Order: sequence, then structure tokens, then C-alpha cells
Amino acid sequence: MSTSFTDLGVPRPLGHALSQMGVTEPFPVQAATIPDALAGHDVSGKAPTGSGKTLAFGLPVLARVDRAKPNRPRALILAPTRELAEQISSVLQPLGKTVDRRVSAVYGGVAYGPQKKALRSGVEVLVATPGRLEDLIDQSAVHLADVNIVVVDEADRMADMGFLPAVRRILDQTGRKRQTMLYSATLDGEVAKLSQEYQTKPVRHEAAAVATKTPDAEHHFWLIDSAERIDRTIEAIESSSRSIVFTRTRHGADRLAKQLEKRGVRAVTMHGGRTQSQRNRALDAFTTGRASALIATDVAARGIHVDDVTMVIHFDPVQDSKDYIHRSGRTARAGAGGTVVSMVMADQRNSVGRMQRELGMNVPIDRPHRSGSQTRPKTVHPVEKIFVGNLPWKTTDLDLHRLFSRHGEVMNAAVALRGGRSKGYGFVEMAQHHAPAAIHALSGTEVAGRRLQVRPAR
Repeated sequence: MSTSFTDLGVPRPLGHALSQMGVTEPFPVQAATIPDALAGHDVSGKAPTGSGKTLAFGLPVLARVDRAKPNRPRALILAPTRELAEQISSVLQPLGKTVDRRVSAVYGGVAYGPQKKALRSGVEVLVATPGRLEDLIDQSAVHLADVNIVVVDEADRMADMGFLPAVRRILDQTGRKRQTMLYSATLDGEVAKLSQEYQTKPVRHEAAAVATKTPDAEHHFWLIDSAERIDRTIEAIESSSRSIVFTRTRHGADRLAKQLEKRGVRAVTMHGGRTQSQRNRALDAFTTGRASALIATDVAARGIHVDDVTMVIHFDPVQDSKDYIHRSGRTARAGAGGTVVSMVMADQRNSVGRMQRELGMNVPIDRPHRSGSQTRPKTVHPVEKIFVGNLPWKTTDLDLHRLFSRHGEVMNAAVALRGGRSKGYGFVEMAQHHAPAAIHALSGTEVAGRRLQVRPAR
């Protein structure tokens, strides 16, 4: 019998709102940490990117936070990047309305006016990046003395970006009797020191250790010449429905995007040199499918969540294993499949090999296959698209592929997702001469207590 959010102690209005959004079963990190967070304990949660940490801390915060006075929030969520702050806020705002709690985000790169106005109106839960929050404190636009619930999200990223001194200054201004929750992909080093300084007898949960490679993703390391990188990147993008391509520098991202555009690939860029409005427009173009590739520096390795990213391409490969995990974590999220490709030049082979050994990866660094792409699916014509309804919520693309491949050649299988969770239906593309037999065999078949609805897609 599966556990629901209300079974964990989440108030019924919040549970009902989640159900309306199609979110019914807690992820492991949520099931592990929500009861202790609701009980008011300090919590240290270790879980990989894309594991559901926002609801793990957000639901207890909304359930426990008191009403706020103007400019004096009662709960504070610190995030390292403006993208992550905006993402957290967008997830929690509609849930906050169900319990009459206001959620607002403050971050740099945009005007102060609207943020100050929201604070004057009263905000129970403030989501903030450290730099903008300290600016607003200096301007007396916000006071933290009433804050009695604090969340530090992506604490390891805070450390990597040099934000921990600011985090400490901010925490020192919050209420003495506060609940402090800390969520991170790692809980050692500087993160462990932060926990020792600001948490009291924290309950530690490691719901899912940081994986040595991205779950459910295929990893490829292509040994190529510098002159081939553009061609190989285009082939990889064209073999995927939605790709994020990582470069080392801002200039490199802009240059690559222009090169791709000249070759007919619609690409947008995201990096620290772009304004917030430019970032928002780029992300909107990518999420709506108007752009098939997002070219980014490591600013997008955390805090950006886009459903159905099927490929991550390391145009400039990383040498640090942690960076590889966080970049690659943009695909194969919440049980979905994905592919990760690293473009490796001869002089990078040794450093990439060391990173692989750190991660326990046994993937050859070799030339791409003759077709130019190890990821390009075989195409069989004609192809029929099949609708599959009433799927169990935990069904993955791979599960769907395996189910139909028993009855013929499958070109593609994808479960529809919303917020990283299954909508309960999906689509399969298979050889037309195999499709009728598969539909006949699987229509009405019971899977995990559900009878599948299988028919040709309209």
C-alpha cells in the first residue's frame, strides 16, 4: 500500500491541492524528511538533484509558518541562484494560497520596486538569493528577526559559489528559536560545518545518495577533433527532442548558439551575462519547444527544471565529478530516461578518465559510431503512434518500451510528465506492421492493478 502526503502528516488542504496537480505519491526524500520537518525538528537532507527536495521542505514550511507583518517574513528559504529561487517560488505559491500563506521571491538582475512592494504587503515565506536579500536588508526593506523557520537549499552549491559567509550573516539575523533545515547533494566539508554552527540536534536523512552517474541515463564519451565538435553536436541535438548543451564560458555559449543558428538549429543561451528577462525568454522558448537546444554555462546546472530534457551534451567536458553529476542531472529526472554525451578531445582524455574513475564509471572514450551518433534511434518506416492510457504513476519510458517491444520493434516510448511526475498516459511509436498486434495484445492488460487503454493515437 502506497503512502500519501496526508499519511505523512501534511494538512488535507495541501494534500488535496497536490492531488489536483497530479502529485499523489511522495518521492523518497519527501517521505523520509516531511514527518520530522512537520514536527519542528532541524533536518539535514541529502538527496540528488531532481529528487523532489522543494516539496520536502516546502510543504512543512507552508504547514507551520505563522502570519507575517509587513516587511517581516516568518519563513526564509535561501537558494544559490535566481533561477532556483524563482522555481521554488513558482512551486510553492499556488500551494500557499490553499492555506492562506503568501510566498514571494527576491533575487538580483531585476528591479527592486516590485520586490519591495511585495514585502510591504506582507510575505509569510520569502525565497531569496543571499546577495539580493542582503541588499534589501541594507535598505531596511526587510527584517529577519521574526523568521523562525529557515531552509538552506543546495547548500553545497552555496559553498562552491562562495556564498556561505553571506548565508552566515543572514542566519545570524533570524530568530534565535528557529527551525533550520538544510538540503544538499552532499553533507560533508563546509556544509557539515554550517550544520554544526546553525542546527540543533538535526535529524539526518540520506533518502538517496548522490548517484555515481545520472540514474537511468545512457552515458557516452566521444573522442573527437576540435573541428568536428559542431557537426557532432548538431547530430546529437537532432537525435533528441530537447537538449541542454553545456559550455565552459559565456562567450563560448554565445558563439556556439550563433554557429548552430547558422546551421538551422534553433538554440537559445542562458548564462550569467544575460539579464533576468533574457533568461526568462530563453527558458520559455526552450520549454515551449520553440527552441530545441538550450546552450548554457554551469549557471543552469542547478535550479533549472524542464520536463522531458532527453539529452545533455557536454560541449566542453568537465573535470570535476560533482560538476558532471549536476550538469548531467538535467536529464533522466524523476524516473525518466535520458542520454548524456561528452565531447572529449585528445588532450582532455586523461582528465576525463580521472573523473570517470572517481565516479566508478566504466564507459569507453572512443570515436562515435559511423552514423555520427551513438544516440540516433534507428528509423523504420512507416511508423504508427499509439496512445497508452491509465498507466501506473511510477511507469517510466523504459517500462513502456519494454512492454511494447515484446510485440514488435519500438522506435520511441515516452510517458507524459508534469512537474517530474507521470500524468498517467504516454505514447509509443512502433513499426506500423507490428502496431495492430501490439494494440490487440495489450489493450485491457492489467499492470500494477490498472487496465491499460491502448489505441491508435489521434
